[in-house]
Amino acid sequence: MFEIKENINNITTQKLTEKFGKSLISSAFSYDMMIYTVNKDSIIEILQFLRDDKELNYNFLTTLCGIHYPKEQEQIGVIYHLHSFINNVRIRIKTFTTINHPIIPTATVLWPTANWMERETFDFFGIIFEGHPNLKRILNMDEMDYFPLRKEYPLEDATREDKSDKMFGR
Repeated sequence: MFEIKENINNITTQKLTEKFGKSLISSAFSYDMMIYTVNKDSIIEILQFLRDDKELNYNFLTTLCGIHYPKEQEQIGVIYHLHSFINNVRIRIKTFTTINHPIIPTATVLWPTANWMERETFDFFGIIFEGHPNLKRILNMDEMDYFPLRKEYPLEDATREDKSDKMFGR
């Protein structure tokens, strides 16, 4: 079983490298899964290739979510988890953009189920999915002018005087 996964991972890496070259920024194996970081301008083309390739057959989008790395140059990202039922292998695709221009092409053109996942990601991270059929908040109020899962705010209220740090082991 492990040999089959390793073989498919090697084939996936080889095919992505040959077909997309510089659009494939990095690849690594972590937590029993291959992770590919790709250029956002090629994300839909890469996802479509992975879905349509008869040997790879990553035709199931299991997860789409946002991430925020505040100390990086490209702070905002999207993670896609794809599953190949035939090969019984999952992979993770990551792409990044700047916080000032958080625009990524929509994956709803490939998987209609990406609709709600992209709306949730927009709602919590402010990532705009270009071409999305109905990009609006899904869980938070429309009046919110911030995105709660971005790491832009301190975790604690610095103005509080009613608690002592020694209670928290500091």
